Amino acid sequence: MGTVGEPNSAAWERRAARGLAFLRRRITGEYEVDEFGFDPDLTENVLLNVIRPLYEKYFRVEARGLERVPSDGGALIVANHSGTLPLDALMTQIALWDHHPVGRHLRMLAADVVFTMPYVGSYARKAGHTLACNPDALRLLGAGEVVGVWPEGFKGIGKPFSERYRLQRFGRGGFVSAALRTGAPIIPTAIVGAEEIYPKIGDIKPLARLLGLPYVPVTPTFPWLGPLGLVPLPSKWYIVFGEPIDTSGYDPAEADDPMLVFNLTDQVRESIQDTLYRVLLQRRSVFF
Repeated sequence: MGTVGEPNSAAWERRAARGLAFLRRRITGEYEVDEFGFDPDLTENVLLNVIRPLYEKYFRVEARGLERVPSDGGALIVANHSGTLPLDALMTQIALWDHHPVGRHLRMLAADVVFTMPYVGSYARKAGHTLACNPDALRLLGAGEVVGVWPEGFKGIGKPFSERYRLQRFGRGGFVSAALRTGAPIIPTAIVGAEEIYPKIGDIKPLARLLGLPYVPVTPTFPWLGPLGLVPLPSKWYIVFGEPIDTSGYDPAEADDPMLVFNLTDQVRESIQDTLYRVLLQRRSVFF
């Protein structure tokens, strides 16, 4: 839609001009791709446009605390993971690009299986994402990027609906080590709403093993309704960026201190869990 008072024809003309400019850049090669395969031009003009309607119209996401994410320099977003499919990570990406004061790209650290899937892995690279490993996290944070990590991994998105909004184990705290080595702030982030899009009530384990997947979920609509059961439920979402945990005062060598890493990991986890409970208490409806 155009701005207030702007004729629809003018809005369409602007969109057409942007589209033609994008096509010209693609044809002439006037765009850049970084060492990870990130293509900002493609991401901003195509990939984010595909998922933006989910953010704005379907899940009606409200993002809070975006001003706590720095406008420049590295930062580490650490969030809870849920929803059977990792749509929560994509919605966080939209929140930071569309609604942060300066519009920041989120460089997600994803599981290996993402990059082995046909087409998905290629587009994940183009959207700026990379393997969930310390070397890549260090390079991105050192380059001043906003990095996103979901340390529950498949334990988070694949947990049963009965355990919704209860954080799973965070692993060995590799994300804390990366923040300590680079001095990047850690921003605990709570996402409410994703748990309800595919309520997982079971798991078809033999099929999951056959397909090489972590799980094949059973939900109230899948597989009973066939392809229609793949449509997520339209829950109302909230993404809350919490108070940053400053790591700049630590010596980078302290990243090798297991007790410090454990304590900071636990602090991040508790901050996310407390925010989840607070938002859930304030939420009046799952869908409205």
